[in-house]
Amino acid sequence: MDREQEEMQFLGMFGVYKESYKIIIAWRRIFSQITLSLILPLALVFLAEKEFSNLLLSNIIRSEIQLDMTPAGANSRRSKIHGVLTSEWTYFWLLKAAYFTFLLIFSLLSTAAVVFTVASLYTSRRDLSFRKVITVVVPKVWKRLILTFLCYFLFIFAYNFVAFLLFVVTVVTLATAPVGDYVFPILLVLYFAGFLYATVVWQLASVISVLEEDARGFRAMSKSRALMKGKTWLAVLIFFKLNFTFGAIQVMFDRFVVHHRSNLGPTGRAAVGVVSLLLLLKVFLFGLVVQTVLYFVCKSYHHESIDKSALSEHLEGYLGDYVPLKSKDVQMEQYLEEDDENVDVHGRV
Repeated sequence: MDREQEEMQFLGMFGVYKESYKIIIAWRRIFSQITLSLILPLALVFLAEKEFSNLLLSNIIRSEIQLDMTPAGANSRRSKIHGVLTSEWTYFWLLKAAYFTFLLIFSLLSTAAVVFTVASLYTSRRDLSFRKVITVVVPKVWKRLILTFLCYFLFIFAYNFVAFLLFVVTVVTLATAPVGDYVFPILLVLYFAGFLYATVVWQLASVISVLEEDARGFRAMSKSRALMKGKTWLAVLIFFKLNFTFGAIQVMFDRFVVHHRSNLGPTGRAAVGVVSLLLLLKVFLFGLVVQTVLYFVCKSYHHESIDKSALSEHLEGYLGDYVPLKSKDVQMEQYLEEDDENVDVHGRV
């Protein structure tokens, strides 16, 4: 990184974007390798799942229509259609299960590789290779990331359960009241705002899980929430724009490739599919780099200057001998206090 960490606290949204772009360009080779090996399969599966899910749903709808049109007395035909429907629903849910499993694994692997690479660049490591990242670092880091994800999943499950109960109580008590027309939109806005905030906290917690040895799971989520204070709006705005871009690509692919809502023809649809894939690759990679840069911005804002030597030793721990990076290694105040104590001791001697 070209900037000193003390300067990073002043970066706004476009400053974070610019710094992320410069990092990708500076190490374009290793980021290209990470993209082709981890992010490309992720993007391909993401797009392919939509095509196959749409095909299976179309078959299911067709079978249900046939079942409705079959006379009640035609038991053999209805039994046959029921069997076909059962098989189609089974294939559909197996596809969904395989998709989410693959998506989770490759998204965590991509996060581990990109965060480690950006942190290595921050410590001015020049001996980092793609082979080391994939074969040595990623297998060690992804376990920490999946623990943090599971904690996020449990929180979201509880959050949705409480929100559902709140909506049910609101419907029962305010369904006929005039104020109900205003309460429901407010509750929806609050629900989506809370969901977005929790997702941003989890994404920053993923970076913390990689770079701080004593933080994973709920502890990483808690540290992420504390670290975002003062930069919450910046973090939410950045990830909202990235997710909006991601959603726009998804809508374009669904409209022109999956549902054929155009006169492009097979060649035109293939071209839109390729463009969607290339855009997804860029958004996935850029988003992972951005969330790592945002971590350093938040650290700088709270004057928690990261000791590059301690961080470098921590990163070396993934590659060989393990040297834990505790929270005290990244606190500016504690670092300065230790330095002052050493000076005082030498002065008395």
